[in-house]
Amino acid sequence: QVQLVESGGGLVQTGGSLRLSCAASGRTFSSYAMGWFRQAPGKEREFVAAISRSGGNTAYADSVKGRFTISRDNAKSTMYLQMNSLRPEDTAVYVCAAQVALPTFTLSRVGQYNSWGQGAQVTVSS
Repeated sequence: QVQLVESGGGLVQTGGSLRLSCAASGRTFSSYAMGWFRQAPGKEREFVAAISRSGGNTAYADSVKGRFTISRDNAKSTMYLQMNSLRPEDTAVYVCAAQVALPTFTLSRVGQYNSWGQGAQVTVSS
C-alpha cells in the first residue's frame, strides 16, 4: 500500500483560501487514482474531489464545484486541493485517499479506496 501524509490545513476566515497537499510514498504514485474526502464532527465522511491517474479526469462534489480545484504532480508524488471562497460549512478534517485504478477512472465513494492519510484540520471562521 501507499503511505499518505496531508499538510496545509489551518484556520482561515470566510472567503479565504487554503491549499492542501497529500504526499505519497511507498508505491508508484501514477498507478493510483486519488481523492479528497472530509469529515465534520458528528457527520459521516463525505466525498470532496477525485482525480484520475494522469490528472486528465476530475470530479467534484456539488458543494465545492467552482470553488475547489484538485490537481496532482506525479513527478513529485503529490496531490493538491486548492480551496477558494471558503465557507464555515467547509470546516472539517480533510483526508486524502488512494486506490490502484484504470487510467481514466475517478473514484468518489469511501468504499472504493483502501489507502488513507491521517487528515488535516481545516477551520473556517465566520
